[in-house]
Amino acid sequence: MFTLDIAPVWDKIKHIQSSCEEAMKLKEPGLVPYDPVRDIEVLHAKKHPPKKGFSTAEGQARMLHDLANIELQAMELGLRTLVEFPNAPQGFKEELLAVTVNEAEHLAMCLEGIDKLGFKWGDWPIHNGLWMATSREDNILDRILIVHRYLEGSGLDAGDTLIRRLEGTEGKHTIQKIVKQINFEEIGHVDFGSRWYREICSSKDIDPSEDFPARMDSLRTRLPKRIEPLNHVLRRKAGFTEAEIRYYEELRLDFLKPALESQKN
Repeated sequence: MFTLDIAPVWDKIKHIQSSCEEAMKLKEPGLVPYDPVRDIEVLHAKKHPPKKGFSTAEGQARMLHDLANIELQAMELGLRTLVEFPNAPQGFKEELLAVTVNEAEHLAMCLEGIDKLGFKWGDWPIHNGLWMATSREDNILDRILIVHRYLEGSGLDAGDTLIRRLEGTEGKHTIQKIVKQINFEEIGHVDFGSRWYREICSSKDIDPSEDFPARMDSLRTRLPKRIEPLNHVLRRKAGFTEAEIRYYEELRLDFLKPALESQKN
């Protein structure tokens, strides 16, 4: 069962509340598709066409298009977790429903911004990299670390960079406003993951300070490689400990090593 398997993106937004409410009623885990349905072209990120700078309307629209794709996957991943983990704590599921609906609101903001710039959803290809980072074999702690603490945590870093890059452009008072609102609200989404990661660890008599690095080590090979500088201030607001931030700094350096070594040669 996966009730959000509706192709047009606006239909997915329209049905997200009812889809999540239906998922909340599940008694047994439901199956999800290998890939969610898309109404536009899907390509690996490495095959996407070059991007124009933020000084152009096209560059700003392309950025919002990329952000819309991320919000779409975040929305779907929220529903996926509700479908696959019906026995998760009720408080967790209720908060996740609210987070998922908020992701849909972010997606709508991005799509409306693209339209205002004179472009449309589907003018560029998208990828399903966030969705593919998750697995049917995940347990609830895996899923929280992958989606809410790694993927969305990385989004905090990227969002802060986008906000700074939009300074001095014509999008400062329009497009930047969208990115700022999304980035601010994403802090709460990541904090949701931080709180529930520790809460569920506690319920299972697991020490999160030991579990976090060990679990991340086991998951890191299938995660998208994020090399954006970490925003320590936003990460702390979102519930990351200093030890967790250090772990991500070391992980970022590991991801950067191939590029640094190629520069030396």
